[in-house]
Amino acid sequence: MAKLKIEQLFSSGNEQLNKLNQIVHTAIEEEKVLSDKLLEFEDKNLPFSSKLADKVTSFGGSWKFIIVFLLFMLLWMIMNIYLLKKTFDPFPFILLNLLLSTIAALQAPVIMMSQNRKEQKDRQRAVNDYMINLKAEIEVRNLHRKVDLLMTEQMQTLFTIQHTQVELMEEIKSLINLQFLKAGKQE
Repeated sequence: MAKLKIEQLFSSGNEQLNKLNQIVHTAIEEEKVLSDKLLEFEDKNLPFSSKLADKVTSFGGSWKFIIVFLLFMLLWMIMNIYLLKKTFDPFPFILLNLLLSTIAALQAPVIMMSQNRKEQKDRQRAVNDYMINLKAEIEVRNLHRKVDLLMTEQMQTLFTIQHTQVELMEEIKSLINLQFLKAGKQE
């Protein structure tokens, strides 16, 4: 009878481990679902205008642009002052000024479009971070529940094992007492 109880205790311990294993597998699958949702928001097929705006912004906000444009302006001025006999843009450089104003007028909205797109991406990242933080909070709560469940079930199992051990000890004690009584009667 005691052997049967011990086997039942071991099988209940295995059932507890199987439950926990199932809970872990479910949590892993839920994590895959969340990461798949987060990947949906990545920029994969951007329209041509967005790609162009990003390229203009990355070039227009770089040292390479500043150096190239300074060299262009110096070359323009040197050509119109020293190299050409008939200048196409004399000293106040009105044509150069018009060209600079036109570039600035076109560059500003393109940069703003790119910044707006990046702001949208930042907002989406904030939402994704919120989702991940929420998921982490839920996971921590689930872990607390799992640990509490595990501790409760293990305590019950330990009490049952202890009770079974006490019963076995009582049986051994009674058997020892019977043997002492038999040994005392035989003397």
